[in-house]
Amino acid sequence: MTIITPVQAVLASNQHFLDRQDAMESNVRSYPRKLPFAYAKAQGCWVTDVEGNEYLDFLAGAGTLALGHNHPVLMQSIKDVLDSGLPLHTLDLTTPLKDAFTEELLSFFPKDQYILQFTGPSGADANEAAIKLAKTYTGRGNIIAFSGGFHGMTHGALSLTGNLGAKNAVQNLMPGVQFMPYPHEYRCPFGIGGEAGAKAVERYFENFIEDVESGMVKPAAVILEAIQGEGGVVPAPVSFLQKVREVTQKHGILMIVDEVQAGFCRSGKMFAFEHAGIEPDIVVMSKAIGGSLPLAVLAIRKEFDAWQPAGHTGTFRGNQLAMATGYASLKIMRKENLAQNARERGEYLTDALRELSREFPCIGNVRGRGLMMGIDIVDERKPADNTGAYPQDAELAVAIQKACFNNKLLLERGGRNGNVVRILCAVNINQAECEEFIKRFKQSVADALKAVRG
Repeated sequence: MTIITPVQAVLASNQHFLDRQDAMESNVRSYPRKLPFAYAKAQGCWVTDVEGNEYLDFLAGAGTLALGHNHPVLMQSIKDVLDSGLPLHTLDLTTPLKDAFTEELLSFFPKDQYILQFTGPSGADANEAAIKLAKTYTGRGNIIAFSGGFHGMTHGALSLTGNLGAKNAVQNLMPGVQFMPYPHEYRCPFGIGGEAGAKAVERYFENFIEDVESGMVKPAAVILEAIQGEGGVVPAPVSFLQKVREVTQKHGILMIVDEVQAGFCRSGKMFAFEHAGIEPDIVVMSKAIGGSLPLAVLAIRKEFDAWQPAGHTGTFRGNQLAMATGYASLKIMRKENLAQNARERGEYLTDALRELSREFPCIGNVRGRGLMMGIDIVDERKPADNTGAYPQDAELAVAIQKACFNNKLLLERGGRNGNVVRILCAVNINQAECEEFIKRFKQSVADALKAVRG
């Protein structure tokens, strides 16, 4: 069997492969519509297309590639597994590699407090398992989720997701989901803003749980992201996470924290919930946990492990290659203190972007933690609301993403109406690459403003 190599691939154009994809694949594909090129090779924070163009990658597999593309240690770990004779498919049977990976991952949690559950290799399936476990343990059926949250596209996970775009065409989603407002530093759901707005959300949440006429019987669980990703990179205030933990513990409600995108050094700590000093009942992990390969795991406080054998299964929950790359990634994250690197590089990018906002007022707000950042694109020509927030400018955000691509910079948008430009680069990125990002992003904003506003 002959495999097409990058050398052979350059004989064709990007458009050649895009046209073939258009003919052979479903309309469901999304990224090629925004980033119209075909990969040929990649290394670190850089990718090369089939025409030889080199791009700075600030998408990084939607946060999956914590160490960038094709990290040499991860590549060697794959080769080692292939040379070892270890089976690549094991269901949930035990191997020495799985044992080592399990021990290493648990070392990031309080000693002897948590156990792991391997699920199907996606964050969505892990979230499905988490809500099933909460219902199994409590015997209750309702779940509280938050507006702006994203937990996956499978049936139950989509029910917990705030975005309506994917829900409108799918009727009869999982019942028993109650949405609550999520604090937002720039677009406060109560129109208050600042610390007072965050406190109002906390008070609303606590009152809703304790109000005997709230209209909702006690839920099995509360599920949230400590930093909302797809919702526009919205970090939860520390006090809000602490309040949710306090109230859920008081009332016997499981707290599920979805760390699929925010986990593994991205926020400047190993897990984003650690900024609040709390311990969730269930932690959902995927993306970066597999060292660029598919893997998903739950960390469950031992007292809540109410599963019967085979209570939640998945044919591909024993991905040995992903455990090898995941194990190597965890070792590198600890050894190289990549959480600190994410903090330092994130501070530089935040300062540089806020400086850019002086030149480009369409950058309405820069927020996030570590290297999980959002740039709120606004129309500053229109009146601000009572909190000082300008209206979203989704058209300009689209133009900025397109201009970034033209300037060989890959990134994604998110937030309400897609007006937030997102930073999800590798957490081992260096200072020079961050400076190159600012250079290319500045040019892209200027290009987009000229194209859209003249």
